[in-house]
Amino acid sequence: MHRLARLFPAILGVLLLLPGCTAIQQFTALSQVDFKVNRLGDGLLAGIDLNRVHSYNDLNPLDAVRLISSVAQGELPLGFTLHLDATNPSSNRTAARLVQLDWTLLIDDTETVSGIFNDNRLINPGETADIPISMELDLVRFFGSNARDIIDLALNLAGAGGNPARISLRARPTVNTALGPISYPGYITISHTVGR
Repeated sequence: MHRLARLFPAILGVLLLLPGCTAIQQFTALSQVDFKVNRLGDGLLAGIDLNRVHSYNDLNPLDAVRLISSVAQGELPLGFTLHLDATNPSSNRTAARLVQLDWTLLIDDTETVSGIFNDNRLINPGETADIPISMELDLVRFFGSNARDIIDLALNLAGAGGNPARISLRARPTVNTALGPISYPGYITISHTVGR
């Protein structure tokens, strides 16, 4: 009994280190995950389904009236889902569990909307998880009221315009560990060009 009492502090120390070691492994696993933009989907511009718009020619007269009328009222709402790919390399032997992603969307280097993705994602080694982030913004608020320019920008984002659009996501992932949630110490930038 006396011997066990002497060993107790050492055993306790080892037990306390185990969760910490697991937490470090889980955090390290997420830090090795590669994030990239896969695509933008489910686009709606002032109620117009952008999935059917592949060029200006796909906009009918009613669409044009709707867009110009919306801008004249001082708004041009754009909604879409940004799909991120999160790939855990097969060389990483630990699964990464993403529990939160704080994000800010930049379009052509202009900071727009921010939000938090709270859907839990377990990313096993060698696998890629889809992270669908729903976004809504008013293009007039961020890019002015020149109807042609902001309609061009919206179509470029849908891949239907004449010029590529540059989007970036400033993101801060949070991983769940044995010690609780741990966030990245800083933000990462995930960039993508639409329409190339």
